[in-house]
Formats: sequence, structure tokens, C-alpha cells
Amino acid sequence: MHELGVVFSVIDNVKRVAKENEANHINRVTLQIGEVSTVIPKYLEDVWKWAITKHEMLTDCELVIKRIPAVSYCTNCSQEFRTVSNGKICPYCGSDQTYLKQGNEFIIKDIQTF
Repeated sequence: MHELGVVFSVIDNVKRVAKENEANHINRVTLQIGEVSTVIPKYLEDVWKWAITKHEMLTDCELVIKRIPAVSYCTNCSQEFRTVSNGKICPYCGSDQTYLKQGNEFIIKDIQTF
């Protein structure tokens, strides 16, 4: 489960940002996770609940996950389409000349401190 490593990385980053801003506690962390990223939100949430108990600065810190839909682009017909329901094949022209435009992201969007 690589979500453990992902959570450790997020915690290291948010703690660094909090210290740079002289914050004593992190109240909420908002992540944006692409629909086809390799991170599974449920596993991430479970690991988060365990990991925040190990860091005083994160006690009771809420994790908010916002999904970014996967969208692909067809270079043949210049249309965008939902990746998950269509895969690599463009539903408009049937071409496989497509690429993922969004949906693989993993972004720390917001850190709320006090």
C-alpha cells in the first residue's frame, strides 16, 4: 500500500509549510486527487487517521479529498471526453490517438492552520 508513503510525504510537506508560517496546529488539509491516479482515497483516509495521531501538530486534523475527473483529448477530432467510461478510444470518432489531459494529479490544494 503506497498510500502510507503518500501520507508521510503529505504530512512532511504540510508540517514544513505550517512551520514556515509560524502555525502551531494544522486543522484541515485539502487534497485534489485525479480520478485515474494510483492513489485510492479510502486507503488514504484510513492511513491518514492513523498517521495524524503520531504528530501533535496534526491532532484531529481533517482530511478533505476532492476528485479531479479524468478527461482525455483526441488529436484526431479535437474533442475532449471522459476517460474512465471510454478508455483510450475517442467516443466521437473512434480514434486511439488520444492522451490524458487531466485526472492523474495529486495536489495539496489547501492547508488550514491556526
